[in-house]
Amino acid sequence: MADPALTLNQIKKSYRTGFKRTRSLAVDELSINVPAGQIFGLLGPNGAGKTTTIKILLGVVFPDSGGGTILGRPLGDRASHRKLGFLPEQPYFYTFLTAEKGLKLYGKFFGLDGRELADRSAELLDMVGLARGSHLTLDKYSKGMLQRFGIAQALVNDPELVILDEPSSGLDPVGQKEVRDLLVHLKDQGKTIMLSSHQLSEVENICDSVSIINRGRCVREGRLSELLDVKGLRRITVSGTDPESADQLSEIAENRKQEDGRTVFEVREEMTFRALEVVRFSGLGLVSVEPQRRRLEDLFMEAVKETSN
Repeated sequence: MADPALTLNQIKKSYRTGFKRTRSLAVDELSINVPAGQIFGLLGPNGAGKTTTIKILLGVVFPDSGGGTILGRPLGDRASHRKLGFLPEQPYFYTFLTAEKGLKLYGKFFGLDGRELADRSAELLDMVGLARGSHLTLDKYSKGMLQRFGIAQALVNDPELVILDEPSSGLDPVGQKEVRDLLVHLKDQGKTIMLSSHQLSEVENICDSVSIINRGRCVREGRLSELLDVKGLRRITVSGTDPESADQLSEIAENRKQEDGRTVFEVREEMTFRALEVVRFSGLGLVSVEPQRRRLEDLFMEAVKETSN
């Protein structure tokens, strides 16, 4: 099994706040394990400790206790930083530079130069849809265009691990779809992406696993397919109408409803074969059988509510 891309083990971080300078915990014994080659979602409400966690991973702040690794190296190790890409939630760029010159500036920080840097800049600007506007200074860019540029700068060093804080901020629906496709493309290249986002539908669409944190602690974690699976239920979709078969299904089915001209119902796992037999010998057409899933939004709200009291 491949080594994890990053780990955090029992991390604690506190800050002095208020007039009396009392200590307030931002991260409280947080442990995270992100397998290499995955898209991982770090989720939580405002003030949950996500930003502090990211700063610890980047070596911007240091934990009070605990430890971890990034790409097999200890937290804060400079060698691992050369293999990282990062986009903060509210980035600041030198707006007097064009997109092309801005990327070349960031590339030089990583030792890139000459033809290699020029080719890499052109490739990235095309990848994020800014090739036609590469000659414009960044002060001419909209918020969405600046966000695209931010993603490009996070990739300039061809990183193994990319950490993105709200990467779809300011993007229209087309731009959001393009960012999702880009992240999947990066995963297909073998990169690991850590994504912090409040857009739960986006996370549900592309993430392999997630950690939900609240008040500095991890309250849910694991593969999304397992976290969202409602144990013991199967969702069956059929087409066509047959009153007799519908009556038979009513005896074993739950939550039957119509969706786009099809009938969707749930059955307990042990009743799946019987339901399929009814469908098979009827005038109904089987469309799909799949585990019943709940939405990530429901899981998130449940996890946060449980730990906010």
